[in-house]
Amino acid sequence: MRIFAVANQKGGVGKTTTTTALGAAIAQAGKRVLVVDLDPQGNATTGLGVDGRKFERSVYDVLLNDVPMVDVVEPTGFSNLFVAPATLDLAGVEQELTSVISRELRLKRSLESVDGDFDYVFIDCPPSLGLITINAFAAATEIMVPVQTEFYALEGLTQLRRIVELVQKNLNPSLHITKVVLTMYDSRNTLSIDVANEVRRHFPTELCDTVIPRTVRLAEAPSFGQPITYFDPNSRGARAYRLLAEEIMNG
Repeated sequence: MRIFAVANQKGGVGKTTTTTALGAAIAQAGKRVLVVDLDPQGNATTGLGVDGRKFERSVYDVLLNDVPMVDVVEPTGFSNLFVAPATLDLAGVEQELTSVISRELRLKRSLESVDGDFDYVFIDCPPSLGLITINAFAAATEIMVPVQTEFYALEGLTQLRRIVELVQKNLNPSLHITKVVLTMYDSRNTLSIDVANEVRRHFPTELCDTVIPRTVRLAEAPSFGQPITYFDPNSRGARAYRLLAEEIMNG
């Protein structure tokens, strides 16, 4: 079971879109995929057409009440694709976790209950490096970093690397940043090309060959509760995420 934490403390870089679209594309290829929504906004949950308010248990209960992941997982309307939903309760969980024993390992222990049930797990992290994200890093086998091709793209990635090193040292020695994905890419824009070259200089082996274009259809899909590969399967965004899925599955 490959577990990806999809993380970047910078907001608006395409973390949730990448989590849901990539998860859906891999599920369409016949693999069983679980999306774990760790963002209090719950955008990955609603982006998969699931209303998180309807469930008694959510990822909040996983982190705070030791509920096994198997009791939280819900099916989506898409074949092979499942979600562990987020609710607004998550917004206060950082403070509530401060006095909890082994607070950084709650998610890791919970995921043991679904080990073998899924081929891939994608954890949608909030845009911060607090306790929720640390839980994701402690549980993950790999980190995927979506990077928007804009002027401040690399801002904060040094801090992310430092946090990863701390987690490696204290909680999860096997954790590494293995995939960096360029998002919102516009080949007509010189800035996008310059940023891509700069990211490649910093992450020469981690940078994915597939780039995700900036398209209106990608932005529209979440409001319809569908990943782009279902919402508009022939769009440039859908084709890009299917290519990225192949890249991930081929190692």
